[in-house]
Amino acid sequence: MLSQELQAALNKQVKIEGDSSQIYLAMASWAENQGFEGIATFMYAQSDEERMHMLKLIKYINQRGGEAIVPHVEQPTLDHTSFKTLFNQLFEHEVFVSKSINELVHVSLQERDYATHNFLQWYVAEQIEEEATARTILDKINLIGDDKGGLYLFDNDIKNFPQQQVNQNI
Repeated sequence: MLSQELQAALNKQVKIEGDSSQIYLAMASWAENQGFEGIATFMYAQSDEERMHMLKLIKYINQRGGEAIVPHVEQPTLDHTSFKTLFNQLFEHEVFVSKSINELVHVSLQERDYATHNFLQWYVAEQIEEEATARTILDKINLIGDDKGGLYLFDNDIKNFPQQQVNQNI
C-alpha cells in the first residue's frame, strides 16, 4: 500500500508525464506546420511515448492500492522562434523531468517503499536516455548552424532517429 505522501508524489509525476506528452504534441504540430516532416514525426512519436510513461504510472498507483489522478490538459507555452529554440526547450524540460524523478526516488527511500524504488529505476534509466537524445540532437543542430542544406538533411534524418522502445507491459 502506498503512503499518502508517495501517492501524492506519484500523481504529481503523472501530471508531469502528461504535460510532457502535450509539450511534444505542440512541438510536433508546430514542426508540421513549418514543413519539418522529420521533426514532426519524431515529436509525435515522443508525445506517444510520454503518454505511455503516464499510463505506466497510473497503473502502478492503482495496482498498489492508491488512487491515480488523471491530470487536466494544459496548453503548453513554447517559444516557436526556431527549431533550435524548440529543441533547447525540449532539453530543459527533460532535465526538469529527471529532477522530478530523482525527487520521487528520494521520497520512496524515505518511505522505505522498496517496491516503488524498484519501479522507479525504469524511469531513472529512461531519463538518462531522454537527456542524451536531446543533447545529441542539440549537438547536431549546432553543427548545422544556419546551413539550409544541413537543416534539410537533419529534418530527413531525425524521422529515422532511433525511437526508444515503449514498455508494452503497462
